[in-house]
Amino acid sequence: MVETANHNHNHQMPPGQAAPPPPVIAPPLGAARGPVYPPAEQLLQLHYCIHSNPSWVQTAVLAFQHYIVMLGTTVMIATALVPRMGGGPGDKARVIQSLLFMSGVNTLLQTWFGTRLPTVMGPSFSYIISVLAIINDLFDSDFQNDHQRFTHTMRAIQGSLIVSSFVNIILGYSNAWGNLTRFFSPIVLVPAVCVVGLGLFSRGFPQLGNCVEIGLPMLILLVISQQYLQHLHPIARPMLERYALLVCVGIVWAFAAILTVSGAYNNVKQQTKLSCRTDHSFLMSSAPWIKIPYPFQWGTPIFRASHVFGMMGAALVSSAESTGTFYAAARLSGATSPPGHVLSRSIGLQGIGQLLEGIFGAVVGTTGSVENVGLLGLTRVGSRRVVQISTAFMIFFSIFGKFGAFFAMIPLPIFAAIYCILYGIVAATGISLIQFTNNNSMRNIYVLGASLFLGISIPQYFIMNTDGVGHGPVRTKGGWFNDILNTIFSSPPTVALMVGTLLDNTLEARHAVEERGLPWLLPFHHRRGDSRNEEFYSYPLRINEYIPTRFL
Repeated sequence: MVETANHNHNHQMPPGQAAPPPPVIAPPLGAARGPVYPPAEQLLQLHYCIHSNPSWVQTAVLAFQHYIVMLGTTVMIATALVPRMGGGPGDKARVIQSLLFMSGVNTLLQTWFGTRLPTVMGPSFSYIISVLAIINDLFDSDFQNDHQRFTHTMRAIQGSLIVSSFVNIILGYSNAWGNLTRFFSPIVLVPAVCVVGLGLFSRGFPQLGNCVEIGLPMLILLVISQQYLQHLHPIARPMLERYALLVCVGIVWAFAAILTVSGAYNNVKQQTKLSCRTDHSFLMSSAPWIKIPYPFQWGTPIFRASHVFGMMGAALVSSAESTGTFYAAARLSGATSPPGHVLSRSIGLQGIGQLLEGIFGAVVGTTGSVENVGLLGLTRVGSRRVVQISTAFMIFFSIFGKFGAFFAMIPLPIFAAIYCILYGIVAATGISLIQFTNNNSMRNIYVLGASLFLGISIPQYFIMNTDGVGHGPVRTKGGWFNDILNTIFSSPPTVALMVGTLLDNTLEARHAVEERGLPWLLPFHHRRGDSRNEEFYSYPLRINEYIPTRFL
């Protein structure tokens, strides 16, 4: 007290002299131009999050909308592969039925026992290169007819899917994938999740451009009705926000049918007919009324080492792509970031799903459906129940073939127009994760820029230099080795994860822990790190009592 008194006494102002004005603290740059928004772990503008559910009528309509959205990728894959294998319209219809059936089963398994996130498990394009390699390998074989060549190729694909499924099973249930996620920071997740959407740009406007008179009206109508018309009346807002996509599909599909019937596409190129006509796929006439997919429906699987190794690369890529999709789904459904053990069990379950796909005769494996995750953001409905109910539509239309074929006749440019919006939403969701990092760090800017650019540029190089039979830039004497590398480096999320993880964990990683956003993300990596982990990711009912702790 004495020292304080003397100190104050010595610094008293002389009588009559005015005290100096208090120092002026300069506001931060830009503070006077508007509010600064703090980081938000959960999106507050969702109408329904992962636990909340709409009414049963709304749930059914939204679930059917999820089925329509995932149907586009299913038809695209079947259209690209079945003719190359020697299959006809009837074979294509059965392949679509098998893909739908397995998508329904795997989606149900993932929402119950996997990530528990509202994520549809749909057919993956990452298997295309491996399947093309099998098709090309069997092309010169002697077959009595095209149908025999088709069934033989399907049996070879079955064998490859069955064996390669153990890659994901081992990665998942050994917890190796969960341990790998510990090296992920928000700086790694931003480009990985972003290119999950941006990396699919070739399925957007390039596909739309195959039939501009159908695809472009669909894109414009969807934006206007879903974003602008909802402001006309308070009652119209929730209806258009959630169901505008279905209405637009119906309107533009009817318009395409009118053009088809009126003869607008009678004298056009074959590619235009395939893209624009609503009756050119012959699915309705060739699809069976009732057909239940059953194990080994194409015959006994054929196991060949060269085919299996190529498919292993695709299985690894599907794991990386699903991981980015799961992080986006968690954010758009109001859940916390998925913990490492949840990602591990989901990848392991994805491997079991691929094993079932090989047994039931699917042409490719499944992965997290990016377009359906984008639909969560478009409708602002992240309910788990909606996605679970959508599996009923997938399984129903896979069994009753005529009904499923009816919706499969929707022209692909209509789906491409939808994907232009949905993929963009997923990409923007990845960008939003940057709020948990230091945006002004030059180190972070370097890692983000390199990961994002190389995540798009490297796969584009591999895709541009891949011929029609699946031969990519890597062409050594080992065909299986070529297939693995060409598949891995043709996947934007996989390349972005590899580049981002390497740079982020080697460039001043210890001195930039806070700048990388690790204090925010690390609690979610651990099982008990955040109290909400149990709420969002625990098993239903009391199943956890019968499962070993390491698999929870």
